[in-house]
Amino acid sequence: QVQLVESGGGLVQPGGSLMLSCAAPGFSFKGFAMGWFRQTPGKEREGFACVTSAEGDANVVYYANSMKDRFFISKDDYNKVLYLWVKDLQVEDTDIYYCATAADDPGYSGASYPKEYDYWGQGTQVTVSS
Repeated sequence: QVQLVESGGGLVQPGGSLMLSCAAPGFSFKGFAMGWFRQTPGKEREGFACVTSAEGDANVVYYANSMKDRFFISKDDYNKVLYLWVKDLQVEDTDIYYCATAADDPGYSGASYPKEYDYWGQGTQVTVSS
């Protein structure tokens, strides 16, 4: 069983930045897609930043077009941590943020679809407010 634990959420002022972490103790990222999703209650979960290794050994990064200038995903394979750094936070970024991993890597074309992912963290709340 893969366990993913997010941390780093909280209250941030508009224009601020934060770093979310997703720890996966005992789990090797190699060969798995990893992604960040967010969800507003009552709405569908949205994938916006994902790392896929379906194209051989090279990691390919997917960003939703509306988010690629402010959201940055990275992973530390050795320490088994997935990161999301966000700058210039906006009120509309208020959401619950989840990390997830897909055992059957969906590749770039499928990276943003929640149904492709098998394991999920519990989520961390990010609230952007003055």
